[in-house]
Amino acid sequence: MNTLLAAEAGSTTARNLTITLFLVFVAITLAITVWASRQTKTATDFYAGGRSFSGFQNGMAIGGDYMSAASFLGIAGIIALYGYDGFLYSIGFLVAWLVALLLVAELLRNSGRYTMADVLAFRMRQRPVRTAAAVSTITVSIFYLLAQMVGAGALVALLLGIKPGTTFLGMDADTAKVATIIMVGALMIIYVTVGGMKGTTYVQIVKAFLLMGGALAMTLLVLAKYKFNLSSLLGDAASASGKGAAFLEPGLRYGVETPGDALKTFYSKMDLLSLGIALVLGTAGLPHILIRFYTVPTARAARKSVLWAIGIIGTFYLLTLALGFGAAAIVGGSEITAQDKAGNTAAPQLAEKLGEQFLGGDLGGATLLAIIAAVAFATILAVVAGLTLASSSSLAHDFYANVVKNGQASERQEVTVARISALVIGAVSIVLSIYAQNLNVAFLVALAFAVAASGNLPAILYSLFWKRFNTSGAVWAIYGGLLAAVVLVFFSPVVSGAPTAMFPDHDWQWFPLSNPGIISIPFGFLCGWLGTILSKESDEEKYAELEVRSLTGAGAH
Repeated sequence: MNTLLAAEAGSTTARNLTITLFLVFVAITLAITVWASRQTKTATDFYAGGRSFSGFQNGMAIGGDYMSAASFLGIAGIIALYGYDGFLYSIGFLVAWLVALLLVAELLRNSGRYTMADVLAFRMRQRPVRTAAAVSTITVSIFYLLAQMVGAGALVALLLGIKPGTTFLGMDADTAKVATIIMVGALMIIYVTVGGMKGTTYVQIVKAFLLMGGALAMTLLVLAKYKFNLSSLLGDAASASGKGAAFLEPGLRYGVETPGDALKTFYSKMDLLSLGIALVLGTAGLPHILIRFYTVPTARAARKSVLWAIGIIGTFYLLTLALGFGAAAIVGGSEITAQDKAGNTAAPQLAEKLGEQFLGGDLGGATLLAIIAAVAFATILAVVAGLTLASSSSLAHDFYANVVKNGQASERQEVTVARISALVIGAVSIVLSIYAQNLNVAFLVALAFAVAASGNLPAILYSLFWKRFNTSGAVWAIYGGLLAAVVLVFFSPVVSGAPTAMFPDHDWQWFPLSNPGIISIPFGFLCGWLGTILSKESDEEKYAELEVRSLTGAGAH
């Protein structure tokens, strides 16, 4: 009886501590946002933070933007449940930065003003290209937003001790998750509408410091527990996972050999290849990452910010290995899936166990869990603010100002429309996230990467490097790649026909792969090529001007 009362007291303390820490973080970030709103006077301030950030600051902010809930919660969870195969996400997300650095960062900063469409529309007809770019930006951002909101729901359920069958403030587990998703959505709308790019960037910088500190502390505790012996950590992880030696070898989730079914084996291997392609090519097409290059004053600063980002992100992804295998060894696969089927709470559960062992008892566990959960929440809030800003900027600057108003909108009108757009996009994301709660957040982000690489990347690369490329090619590339990716996802096991699908009770799937990248990315490039050669339009002088601008920065804003 006494033990039960002590456990209840511990869990109440944990809840109170967590809620307090979370409220403190929200209060700090809201204060930053209000302060930033006083510095936001022009469209350049709202969209690009007045181009006032240094390479290091922007590198930290890119890291903060990129190290999302998928990185912290999703990758740790997928490694904890699938071992070696989960490691693919860490490698893919990191290698993708080389593509962004070598092909896109500097050229994009030199060529544009606020959004990806500024580069695409430079030598083409404004209206069709900007409309297509706005549609693509919003689609990719909503896919990415789903991952963050689902992570938030899973996290709060863990923090408040809500498991299936338990209640909090009269809400069951599912209702509490929905309430959390709505709350995160409301906060992200406030960050963007009030603070603009300046507020969002400072929130991301604060969050990057917190996340690196939290991940490093947990990694050191995991290694200290095993006396820095990696072999014994991996051995325990394999034993506790319930999968044995297979946990440390490829083939548990991807490239699975199905005896007697050659077709199923082939599809599983293709899924692995598709995921790898989407992860590596996706970053260079992500709108919320691309707009970060406009917040620095020069192309050199853009290049420097990507180098800082690679250092920060690379270190972080090495730490996720220790977190994932540590969660498998110390928490155990069955306990992780009992809390969250997709494994999204593995890292916070590991924090709780480490706190109990190193800081002493339930209170120690509650303290470390509260700190790591507050960091994870910071992660989610910072990333959703960046995503919402990217999509609302595109709607206001590309669609409203340049398509609806034909370039005649005032800066004040543009910023007002951006704020209204943030509200609408936030509402749509909240509704969709409620249906996606069964999916792993790293996996959801991989879908966003596939959609970005299919629709945006072909148009960006062709625009920067192909003299013959024209309006028709750009529109075909964006809509073709985007449509292929979205249609294939809709008819894949992700949406229906599988126990972990968004709609598990329905079945309309016919596309066998979980990630569409291997089909939709080449299809996007093919559409861009075909659209270009079928149209006679060509403006070589404008291409020459773009080439000079992209390489030298001459004439860039």
